[in-house]
Amino acid sequence: MLTLFKNCNKRRTLLCLSAASLLLSGGQFAAANAAGQDCLLPTAAFSGGSVHSKENSAIARKELYEQMSAATGISWFRFAAIDQYERTMIKKKNSSDKVQAHPRLTGINIPAPVWSGPLNPDQEDRSPQSISFFGGFGRDGSGDGVADPDNDADVLYSMASHLLKYGDSPSDFNIGVWEYYHNGRATQRVAQFAKLYEHFGRLDLSGSAFPLPVGTTYSYNSTWGTGRSWGGARIHEGTDLFTPHGMTVRSTCIGVVETKGWNRFGGWRIGIRDIENRYHYYAHLAGYEKSIARGDIVVPGQTIGWVGSSGYGKPGTQGKFPPHLHYGIYRDRGITEWAFDPYPLLKQWENQEFRALKKHKK
Repeated sequence: MLTLFKNCNKRRTLLCLSAASLLLSGGQFAAANAAGQDCLLPTAAFSGGSVHSKENSAIARKELYEQMSAATGISWFRFAAIDQYERTMIKKKNSSDKVQAHPRLTGINIPAPVWSGPLNPDQEDRSPQSISFFGGFGRDGSGDGVADPDNDADVLYSMASHLLKYGDSPSDFNIGVWEYYHNGRATQRVAQFAKLYEHFGRLDLSGSAFPLPVGTTYSYNSTWGTGRSWGGARIHEGTDLFTPHGMTVRSTCIGVVETKGWNRFGGWRIGIRDIENRYHYYAHLAGYEKSIARGDIVVPGQTIGWVGSSGYGKPGTQGKFPPHLHYGIYRDRGITEWAFDPYPLLKQWENQEFRALKKHKK
């Protein structure tokens, strides 16, 4: 069975490094208990400190991932991927919701029966010993003798303890994620997010582009929700951008190519998953950029294919309607995906590019 630390000396060394990094950045160090504690990582700067901006929050989160990576051997981008998946599952808070006195940095929320143990009579248990006795998930990652599900270091360390039961290879990590969520979609999303974070080496993966070259000949209107005349009773889940056959189709985001191939409704199509767990769907293509394959990483403005009139039949069916790009966006909610109207985003991206081109010309 794998252990999180090879010996006490390594643990103390990691503590010193973590403390030094916090002192240099002006943070506070949560003093560690004796070497017999689970994992000892500084938490005051992460769990109890105020977050002044989204940028500062991202910096602090990455520092936390990296420190936990040094302590456990699990790569920082894997912690980041699990955290990001959890963030995309969180529903927007209502104005009536209580504001936490000490907002957390991470978005991982572990249910009480999982944290404390399903048979634990105290579902608010914070004792690492009794939680372990009842087979609970919770561990003490901050060295304060408490396993607190509202403490970022405790949560990440507990997740690491679970993952390392299955090994430390990428495939072992995927198994551990599946064993936690018991959801193949969740496992796929976490793997996709980890791939993006590893490739770019940063948390900020924002950026956008209009799906067609701006300034070219095209037209589009909001066609969301209109009825479809082929394939049974259904609504139009996207926006049609009419443009000449062969017009370049571009990626609108940083993401991973999730699907590529024929669909009887969409013809030759590509689907791209971004870091916000949105699925960008491009349909009725004439063909693909040859270098693009499933699993590839793409960036905004990158050519992924060309406009056509494919679909509404068996593979290769063409010309049953004028050439156009059908563009849709779907958001993953864990069990199902829900489409939403992409028209406002398309107008936003188009205007941004026009402004950028105008500024560049000056």
